[in-house]
Amino acid sequence: MIRKSVLLPTVALLLSTALAATPFTTGAPAANAPYRNAALPVDARVNDLLLHMTLDEKIGQMTQAERAAVRDLNDMAVFGIGSVLSGGGSGPADNTPQGWAAMVDAFQAAALRSRLGIPMLYGTDAVHGHNNVPGATLFPHNIGLGAAGDPDLARRVGRATAEEMAGTGVRWNFSPCLCVARDVRWGRTYESFGETPALPTALSTIIDGYQGAGGLAQPGAVLATAKHYLGDGGTAFGSSTTEGYLLDQGDTRLSEAELRRVHLPPFRAAVARNVGSVMVSFSGWNGTKLHAHRYLLTDVLKKELGFTGFVVSDWAGVDQIPGGYPVAVRTAINAGIDMVMVPNDYVRFVDTLSAEVRAGRVPMSRIDDAVTRILRQKFRLGLFERPMTDASFQRTFGSAGHRALAREAVQKSLVLLRNDGVLPLRPGARVFVAGQSADDVGRQSGGWTLTWQG
Repeated sequence: MIRKSVLLPTVALLLSTALAATPFTTGAPAANAPYRNAALPVDARVNDLLLHMTLDEKIGQMTQAERAAVRDLNDMAVFGIGSVLSGGGSGPADNTPQGWAAMVDAFQAAALRSRLGIPMLYGTDAVHGHNNVPGATLFPHNIGLGAAGDPDLARRVGRATAEEMAGTGVRWNFSPCLCVARDVRWGRTYESFGETPALPTALSTIIDGYQGAGGLAQPGAVLATAKHYLGDGGTAFGSSTTEGYLLDQGDTRLSEAELRRVHLPPFRAAVARNVGSVMVSFSGWNGTKLHAHRYLLTDVLKKELGFTGFVVSDWAGVDQIPGGYPVAVRTAINAGIDMVMVPNDYVRFVDTLSAEVRAGRVPMSRIDDAVTRILRQKFRLGLFERPMTDASFQRTFGSAGHRALAREAVQKSLVLLRNDGVLPLRPGARVFVAGQSADDVGRQSGGWTLTWQG
């Protein structure tokens, strides 16, 4: 076997391109192939694995499917699907930590039956605790953590959330939202730490909690996602509204200088913390969809900021690019999106991107860059060595220690606007609590609680 490290760059490129153009083969690499060697540096393992991969296998790694859309578990190996997700409220029939672990491990076992044995990465929106799972510890949403203004508290919340995720087999969190909410009518203001760039920048410490101070391969660590890049929370009123309220999508209409001043700093901080992935915003910037924005995704994020993780699209966000599906896929990948949250018709996506590459409209260099970024995080997570659920973390799921942390977060998030002699309360004082949310735990918990809308 020829190793990439001993080839001249031109020869290596030709060999990589030739291998990529071949169809699936039945033979598996030797058990001692360098990519299987945990003692080697991550990039050496990635480079070796790339040499074994066909174009179809590479595109499979760039594909993320919703769990309910996977037609047959065998498709995990047939298509080499790189990632599976649970959307809001999407979980197993046995919606317990054990049920989740069994489901995730079943997807993983199916993925490992592929020719190269590349593990899949399971993701979900655990945005205020592992909120899709009953019994998980729920924390205040980001707007509450922003009111607390405590970077260490945010880090500890991230760590507790990661541990509860690890106990269910989910190793990728679509969090934190580092948007800067500039209009309280924006539909996801509660997902923002605050209205100034300083707060989400300071509270990006939650990434350290998710990913772990000792590196992603340590027990209980999960991959974090800085979202939604870029200008999320700054959409103009009237660019996407219903009944006078801003929706969670729209158009951010700012000069580049203002976009950089207000919305870029939290992402710069996330990259400095070595965040593993970045999710793209549904919104646009001055009329151009972020999913199609090569300048912001490639030139600014990857080159200027030095982001080495991978860029993932939002839920069917690629479909919103005008021009029809093949044009949308081509445009998104060439702009710098590495993994596509399809989420439902993965066969169409795989077939479309394969045709675009074979027609020369998406260069192999772009495919190789995307797959390199994805594989790098899988190796960093230790998925090749420990692909299955670490059930030991089920002991801390909803634990007394995590719930005490949640109470601390709630206490620190409370904000008193004005005290007209009410506080401190007199012993025996009675407090009248009114309103439609007074006794509604669902509303009090907020969105992303068991279901997307809460």
